[in-house]
Amino acid sequence: MKTLLKSLLLAVAVLLAHGATAQEATIRKAILERLPQIKSIDEVSKTPIPGVYELRINGSEIYYTDAQGNYLIEGNVIDLRAKRNLTEERVTKLTAIKFDELPIKDAFTIVRGNGKRKLAVFEDPNCGYCKRFERDMQKIDNVTIYMFLYPILGADSAEKSKAIWCSKDPAKAWQDWMVRDQAIPALPAGCDTTALSRNVDLGRNYKITGTPTLVFVDGNRVPGAIDSKQVEKLLTDSKS
Repeated sequence: MKTLLKSLLLAVAVLLAHGATAQEATIRKAILERLPQIKSIDEVSKTPIPGVYELRINGSEIYYTDAQGNYLIEGNVIDLRAKRNLTEERVTKLTAIKFDELPIKDAFTIVRGNGKRKLAVFEDPNCGYCKRFERDMQKIDNVTIYMFLYPILGADSAEKSKAIWCSKDPAKAWQDWMVRDQAIPALPAGCDTTALSRNVDLGRNYKITGTPTLVFVDGNRVPGAIDSKQVEKLLTDSKS
């Protein structure tokens, strides 16, 4: 009897899996035919809403469609009972940054005190909020900051970032510019600035759209110029 029951359950599972695969194939075919600008679909999955499916493209872009791929829905799915933004939660999970996997060779470090605590920051030298943030960060001690220059605000941001990156002491040049309003050293000839291009690609991959963006060792990501008290709390929380 137990063997028969197991066989029946296995058969049902196979049928359900086949149905899901067929449904996914139907949706993929319809969407790709009707929206040729979408070159590929990473994943098709069910949502908590009957008849509505999630489409994931370009790694972490989320859209929704019906079972036949006749409609495309763009926007947030919010669970009103649980008061949760399901789309936001999904994108946050997909774009989570593992601190230990950050390419720190493409950042310079600012060490204060014993440097035991760690923090990564993406900033643009032309970002006014970043300047305010940097000045407030002078209150933070016993931390190592991995500074990823992230020139996304224009061509001048790229030129300033190159000059800072290529200076004899990037950390000093950065703080001279951001905190003390001193001039940036001239860009030396022949300096390799490909790290900055990699930083921009990295940020785009993780959907970093503004500066400053902070990344803590526990993977917590904070967009915006939070104050030093908030940074202190998050540094403490990320250790626990």
